Amino acid sequence: MTETKKASSQESTASFEESLKRLEAIVAEMESGNLDLDVMIQRFEEGQKLFARCQTRLTEVERRVEALVKNADGTVTTTPFSETVE
Repeated sequence: MTETKKASSQESTASFEESLKRLEAIVAEMESGNLDLDVMIQRFEEGQKLFARCQTRLTEVERRVEALVKNADGTVTTTPFSETVE
């Protein structure tokens, strides 16, 4: 298996936490300023894919949580997450 196919296969099966950890590592690596332009572009592209995967997963979880909110009388209602932290 080529290195690119192997990395792609690992990315598709990575958990949210693994994807986020890799994304954080990419950001740190890019911020270091020690990458040449070609590597920087590769890391940026990988980061974009990881970001999209994490965002998709968070949206899925948000929908599941909204579906699970129950009222005291047993009825189920959806309550969207507040985007602000109180």
